Amino acid sequence: MVVLSQPALDRISFVENQKPVSYPRIPTIDLSNHESKTLLVKACEEFGFFKGVNHGIPLEFIDRLEAEAVKFVSLSQPENEKAGHANSFGYGNKRIGPNGDVGWIEYLLFQTNANSISQRSWAISRENPEIFCSAVSDYISAVKKLACGVLESLTEGLKVEPMNIFSKLLMDEESDSFFRLNHYPPCPELKSIELQLNWFWRTH
Repeated sequence: MVVLSQPALDRISFVENQKPVSYPRIPTIDLSNHESKTLLVKACEEFGFFKGVNHGIPLEFIDRLEAEAVKFVSLSQPENEKAGHANSFGYGNKRIGPNGDVGWIEYLLFQTNANSISQRSWAISRENPEIFCSAVSDYISAVKKLACGVLESLTEGLKVEPMNIFSKLLMDEESDSFFRLNHYPPCPELKSIELQLNWFWRTH
């Protein structure tokens, strides 16, 4: 969801009349804790979601991937669009919400197998595809390892056999899993609305 800046929101009366909504708190699980298996099962049974902390993904992998993604989205729109193809992988850009919601997003979408990542990297980062490929591959490998650990903890906790019944599907080279990087740039329509509102309040 995209909203106006706080100064603009303060001037809109309907926002002030909205009552705060209370949501149940998502369980936070320390994945480095030896009791995490029990807590994972409990969270999934009682809530259906959880937030994992101390996941063990190296900060270096996160920083490298973020830096490469920032380089890409900083390019011009025509340059970014060269990385998109008809099969939906690579670069995409679309509005959010068919019913008048305001939103804007651009993204990079990959299949998680090594061959696909390598091919997409050449389209996305023509100057240094090896660096981009390495950043994406290292991060995806770390996330897959984490996901497998979580899945195996759940199957063990639920007494499902064999323990790797789900994780082996994720690690299969032909897995249909995807990886997506989202970027939310300033929405042109929203900037126009803010400018109009600011102009209106300055002149009335």
